[in-house]
Amino acid sequence: MKLLTVIIPVYNESKTITKILDKVIKTKISKQIIVVDDCSTDNSKKKISNFKSKIYKIIIHKKNLGKGAAIQSAQKFIKGKYTIIQDADLEYNPNDYFKILKRINHKSINAVYGSRVLGKKRYKLKNFTSLSRIFFNHILTLLSNIINNQRLTDAHTCYKLFDSKIFKKIKLNENGFAFCPEITTKISNLNVKIFEVPISYKGRSYDEGKKISYKDGIEAVYALFKYKFFKN
Repeated sequence: MKLLTVIIPVYNESKTITKILDKVIKTKISKQIIVVDDCSTDNSKKKISNFKSKIYKIIIHKKNLGKGAAIQSAQKFIKGKYTIIQDADLEYNPNDYFKILKRINHKSINAVYGSRVLGKKRYKLKNFTSLSRIFFNHILTLLSNIINNQRLTDAHTCYKLFDSKIFKKIKLNENGFAFCPEITTKISNLNVKIFEVPISYKGRSYDEGKKISYKDGIEAVYALFKYKFFKN
């Protein structure tokens, strides 16, 4: 199987980082793991260091910059044929790598997203907050589809898998959550069609450490227009 680069941005995930690293490492895929600690103030860095013999590269930010910045820091170290983004919060299951890789192995496919909306194991409603997040994700995805001429059900999923040759050529600018619409728009600007496969998803609440906010949604909308019409 071709080498997969797994980029794991981390910020204050001491409760989950050990479990997610263990899951990624045990996944029976040829992989290169790059972990970027975005200046965590908890015990995350120490727990990451316990896995240093099994991680290709550990990058430590001296200042908290955001998920997008963490991915930018990892970009130049990518060696895999394909690259996937993995959050450190246990919302996404590394066992889904197999079905995403199976889809991208088809000819002329260069980007596959794992959709939380497709399939039987999709988003589960827990409360009004989770309902509102799902609603805004649908709105942002619809807007992204209109602007980028795609047919996605979940444009802002964490699981984004790219052909590394294409991904490494894209200059990323957004430091925070707006990385998501930025990369989708820039990939679309290259006339790359993005495919989807259903994945499992176990969302967490803000009390459990969820970090995304409504401000991130506003920045995402701005990024969509910026990288489609004004800046590439």
